[in-house]
Amino acid sequence: MGLRVGIGYDIHAVAKARRLMLGGVSFETDWGLDGHSDADVLCHAIGDALLGAVGLGDLGRHFPPSDPRWKDASSIHLLGLIRAMLRGAGARVVNVDSTVVAQEPKLAPKIAEMCRNIAQALQIGADLVSVKATTNESLDALGRSEGIAAWAAVLVEIEG
Repeated sequence: MGLRVGIGYDIHAVAKARRLMLGGVSFETDWGLDGHSDADVLCHAIGDALLGAVGLGDLGRHFPPSDPRWKDASSIHLLGLIRAMLRGAGARVVNVDSTVVAQEPKLAPKIAEMCRNIAQALQIGADLVSVKATTNESLDALGRSEGIAAWAAVLVEIEG
Protein backbone atom coordinates (compact mmCIF):
# COMPACT_ATOMS: atom_id res chain seq x y z
CA MET A 1 0.00 0.00 0.00
CA GLY A 2 1.19 3.47 -0.83
CA LEU A 3 0.01 6.88 0.29
CA ARG A 4 -0.48 9.89 -1.96
CA VAL A 5 -1.33 13.50 -1.15
CA GLY A 6 -3.41 15.76 -3.37
CA ILE A 7 -3.99 19.51 -3.21
CA GLY A 8 -6.92 21.29 -4.80
CA TYR A 9 -8.01 24.89 -5.24
CA ASP A 10 -11.06 26.52 -6.77
CA ILE A 11 -12.54 30.00 -6.95
CA HIS A 12 -15.80 31.29 -8.40
CA ALA A 13 -17.22 34.79 -8.76
CA VAL A 14 -20.54 35.77 -7.19
CA ALA A 15 -23.55 35.59 -9.51
CA LYS A 16 -26.98 37.03 -8.81
CA ALA A 17 -30.06 34.81 -9.05
CA ARG A 18 -28.15 31.58 -8.38
CA ARG A 19 -28.37 29.25 -5.44
CA LEU A 20 -25.26 29.17 -3.23
CA MET A 21 -24.03 25.61 -2.69
CA LEU A 22 -21.04 24.73 -0.51
CA GLY A 23 -20.24 21.18 0.50
CA GLY A 24 -23.59 20.10 -0.90
CA VAL A 25 -25.43 22.50 1.43
CA SER A 26 -27.72 25.23 0.13
CA PHE A 27 -27.33 28.64 1.79
CA GLU A 28 -30.13 31.20 2.15
CA THR A 29 -28.72 34.07 0.08
CA ASP A 30 -29.97 36.09 -2.88
CA TRP A 31 -26.81 35.18 -4.80
CA GLY A 32 -24.73 32.13 -5.63
CA LEU A 33 -21.56 31.43 -7.56
CA ASP A 34 -21.01 31.58 -11.30
CA GLY A 35 -20.15 28.29 -12.96
CA HIS A 36 -21.27 25.59 -15.35
CA SER A 37 -22.22 23.11 -12.62
CA ASP A 38 -23.68 24.24 -9.29
CA ALA A 39 -20.31 26.02 -8.73
CA ASP A 40 -19.69 24.41 -5.32
CA VAL A 41 -16.09 25.57 -4.85
CA LEU A 42 -15.56 23.33 -1.83
CA CYS A 43 -16.51 20.15 -3.68
CA HIS A 44 -14.50 21.29 -6.70
CA ALA A 45 -11.33 21.83 -4.64
CA ILE A 46 -11.74 18.42 -2.97
CA GLY A 47 -12.43 16.75 -6.32
CA ASP A 48 -9.32 18.27 -7.90
CA ALA A 49 -7.22 17.18 -4.91
CA LEU A 50 -8.51 13.60 -5.17
CA LEU A 51 -7.98 13.38 -8.92
CA GLY A 52 -4.51 14.86 -8.61
CA ALA A 53 -3.50 12.46 -5.84
CA VAL A 54 -3.92 9.49 -8.17
CA GLY A 55 -2.72 11.21 -11.35
CA LEU A 56 -6.13 11.42 -13.04
CA GLY A 57 -5.92 15.08 -14.05
CA ASP A 58 -8.48 17.63 -12.92
CA LEU A 59 -12.22 18.34 -12.90
CA GLY A 60 -12.13 20.03 -16.30
CA ARG A 61 -10.75 16.88 -17.89
CA HIS A 62 -13.57 14.68 -16.57
CA PHE A 63 -16.45 17.17 -16.37
CA PRO A 64 -15.72 19.85 -18.99
CA PRO A 65 -17.92 22.95 -19.08
CA SER A 66 -18.31 22.38 -22.82
CA ASP A 67 -20.31 19.20 -22.07
CA PRO A 68 -24.03 19.95 -21.50
CA ARG A 69 -24.33 16.85 -19.26
CA TRP A 70 -22.63 18.81 -16.49
CA LYS A 71 -24.78 21.98 -16.75
CA ASP A 72 -26.03 22.74 -13.22
CA ALA A 73 -24.72 19.34 -12.05
CA SER A 74 -24.58 18.63 -8.33
CA SER A 75 -20.96 18.82 -7.25
CA ILE A 76 -21.66 16.39 -4.38
CA HIS A 77 -22.76 13.93 -7.07
CA LEU A 78 -19.53 14.65 -8.97
CA LEU A 79 -17.55 13.80 -5.80
CA GLY A 80 -19.29 10.41 -5.78
CA LEU A 81 -18.25 9.86 -9.39
CA ILE A 82 -14.67 10.83 -8.52
CA ARG A 83 -14.70 8.38 -5.59
CA ALA A 84 -15.70 5.66 -8.08
CA MET A 85 -12.81 6.68 -10.36
CA LEU A 86 -10.41 6.37 -7.43
CA ARG A 87 -11.79 2.94 -6.59
CA GLY A 88 -11.22 1.94 -10.23
CA ALA A 89 -7.60 3.08 -9.85
CA GLY A 90 -7.20 0.91 -6.73
CA ALA A 91 -7.33 3.86 -4.34
CA ARG A 92 -9.41 4.90 -1.36
CA VAL A 93 -9.77 8.21 0.44
CA VAL A 94 -8.10 8.32 3.86
CA ASN A 95 -9.04 11.85 4.86
CA VAL A 96 -9.90 15.35 3.62
CA ASP A 97 -8.86 18.71 5.06
CA SER A 98 -10.30 21.86 3.49
CA THR A 99 -10.69 25.60 3.96
CA VAL A 100 -13.33 27.86 2.45
CA VAL A 101 -12.45 31.56 2.08
CA ALA A 102 -15.66 33.60 2.17
CA GLN A 103 -16.41 37.00 3.61
CA GLU A 104 -20.05 35.97 3.74
CA PRO A 105 -22.25 34.11 4.52
CA LYS A 106 -21.26 32.72 7.91
CA LEU A 107 -20.41 29.07 7.35
CA ALA A 108 -19.93 27.81 10.91
CA PRO A 109 -23.59 26.82 11.48
CA LYS A 110 -23.50 24.46 8.48
CA ILE A 111 -19.98 23.00 8.65
CA ALA A 112 -21.08 19.73 10.29
CA GLU A 113 -23.67 19.22 7.54
CA MET A 114 -21.04 19.93 4.86
CA CYS A 115 -18.71 17.36 6.44
CA ARG A 116 -21.48 14.75 6.51
CA ASN A 117 -22.38 15.37 2.85
CA ILE A 118 -18.77 15.13 1.70
CA ALA A 119 -18.14 12.03 3.81
CA GLN A 120 -21.23 10.32 2.40
CA ALA A 121 -20.19 11.08 -1.19
CA LEU A 122 -16.70 9.71 -0.53
CA GLN A 123 -17.93 6.78 1.59
CA ILE A 124 -15.77 7.65 4.58
CA GLY A 125 -16.58 8.67 8.15
CA ALA A 126 -17.57 12.28 8.79
CA ASP A 127 -14.75 12.40 11.37
CA LEU A 128 -12.33 12.02 8.43
CA VAL A 129 -13.54 15.23 6.75
CA SER A 130 -12.48 18.65 8.00
CA VAL A 131 -14.05 21.86 6.66
CA LYS A 132 -12.75 25.13 8.03
CA ALA A 133 -13.94 28.63 7.21
CA THR A 134 -12.08 31.90 7.13
CA THR A 135 -12.46 35.38 5.66
CA ASN A 136 -9.95 37.52 3.82
CA GLU A 137 -10.37 40.27 6.42
CA SER A 138 -12.01 42.51 3.80
CA LEU A 139 -8.86 42.43 1.66
CA ASP A 140 -8.92 41.81 -2.14
CA ALA A 141 -11.81 40.49 -4.27
CA LEU A 142 -12.71 37.72 -1.82
CA GLY A 143 -12.70 40.22 1.04
CA ARG A 144 -15.06 42.46 -0.95
CA SER A 145 -17.46 39.48 -1.31
CA GLU A 146 -16.89 39.26 -5.08
CA GLY A 147 -16.32 35.52 -4.88
CA ILE A 148 -15.57 32.47 -2.75
CA ALA A 149 -12.51 30.21 -2.88
CA ALA A 150 -11.61 26.87 -1.35
CA TRP A 151 -8.45 24.87 -0.72
CA ALA A 152 -8.31 21.15 -0.04
CA ALA A 153 -5.67 18.60 0.89
CA VAL A 154 -6.41 14.89 0.75
CA LEU A 155 -4.63 11.70 1.68
CA VAL A 156 -5.31 8.68 -0.53
CA GLU A 157 -4.17 5.10 -0.06
CA ILE A 158 -3.31 3.14 -3.22
CA GLU A 159 -3.06 -0.64 -3.50
CA GLY A 160 0.24 -2.10 -4.60
